[in-house]
Amino acid sequence: MLRQPCARHEGKFACTCGMGHLYRFVEPVILLLLLQKGEAHGYELANELPKYALTDAEVEAAALYRTLRTLEQNGNVTSRWDTSSNGPARRLYRLTDEGKEHLGEWVAVLGHMSNSMGRFLKAARRVKPLRPKPAGPQTARL
Repeated sequence: MLRQPCARHEGKFACTCGMGHLYRFVEPVILLLLLQKGEAHGYELANELPKYALTDAEVEAAALYRTLRTLEQNGNVTSRWDTSSNGPARRLYRLTDEGKEHLGEWVAVLGHMSNSMGRFLKAARRVKPLRPKPAGPQTARL
């Protein structure tokens, strides 16, 4: 999805309009990893994604590369072919200045979400203590 001004941000700047949706959390993680690494191949990014995982679900390779292509279309990432190894050429990704700005947008959105989640959890714990249901069938002790 190409970046367009959106109502969520009062039309003030362009975004992917997926900001705030947790299933899209792979995008800010890729941006952060590229900021940290400078340049990286897709498989390097795939190996590092679990560091910041919000769930136990694995990010599929197709979703990773689809996100990288979208980030490149939006000007957040550039890529070039790396032919320095003996194997086949591989794409090497780098964050752009626009990508750094977009990561800043994500940080603002995720910070807001984090605060909202904190308020929710605090309120939910005040109302009634939450007790997890026991896993599996219970056996009686004699």
